[in-house]
This record gives sequence, C-alpha cells and structure tokens, in this order.
Amino acid sequence: MYIRLEQAQAIIAGVLEYAASNMMKPICVIVLDARGELKAAATMDEASLKRSSIARGKADGALAMGMGSRSLFKRAKEQPFFISAATQAVGGSLVPVPGGVIVRDAGGKTLGAVGVSGCTSDNDEAAALAGIARAGLIGDPGQD
Repeated sequence: MYIRLEQAQAIIAGVLEYAASNMMKPICVIVLDARGELKAAATMDEASLKRSSIARGKADGALAMGMGSRSLFKRAKEQPFFISAATQAVGGSLVPVPGGVIVRDAGGKTLGAVGVSGCTSDNDEAAALAGIARAGLIGDPGQD
C-alpha cells in the first residue's frame, strides 16, 4: 500500500499550517510514496532557492535507508564515510539532517516519506510530523 493522493494533500496542508502558525521561515514540503515517486509538493512564497531539492533529498534518503533523517544525521556524525558512500549509491539524493520523516500506517508499514526544508532542521521535522498526524498517519523521524 502507498500513500494516497488525498493523504499526501492532507500532509501538505498540515505542514503549511504548522509552518504558518509557528512563524517558520518559508519552507518546501515534498511527499513521496513508498516507491519514491512524488505524490505532492508545495513551496511557500519567498522560500530560498533549491529548498525543493533539499526537501527531496531528506525524503529520498529516509526511504532509501529505511530510517528517518534524524537517524541518518546520527550516522553521519558517527560514520561519515558510510553516509558519503550511501549518498553516492542512491544517486546523490540523501540529505542527512532532520526533516525527512518516514510515513507509516497503524500497522507500522511504510507508506512513503515527507521531506521539509527551509527553517531549522528541528522545525522542519516538527512541521513534517504535524502534517503526517493531520493525515491520520504515523511519522517516524528516526532517533538521535
């Protein structure tokens, strides 16, 4: 099972609402299904250049490695050569900082991933989690 379009759109709306209500800097949000295909995306007005590429890298990396990008951040600090090699192995689209969150159903099955970029990494992750919760799904950001 994959994220449905309606769920992806609810995630986008929840992320944007969270960002606005918490006065975050302009962000970009990307929602991928479990195959890594783009389901939905949005970029706030005034977002800086290439935010969509960074958000995509957070989501791609989470899916490719099977863990939220907070865990990838930890691995990058502990095993920088591994993360560098993994980034090359997945075609360069792996950004190992918080903001890439795995989306799961109630049974724990991976449905896709969300990537957010534009504010601090912690705020990006919080926005992703809020959007996923709004869609009635479970977000897995990884662990420190």
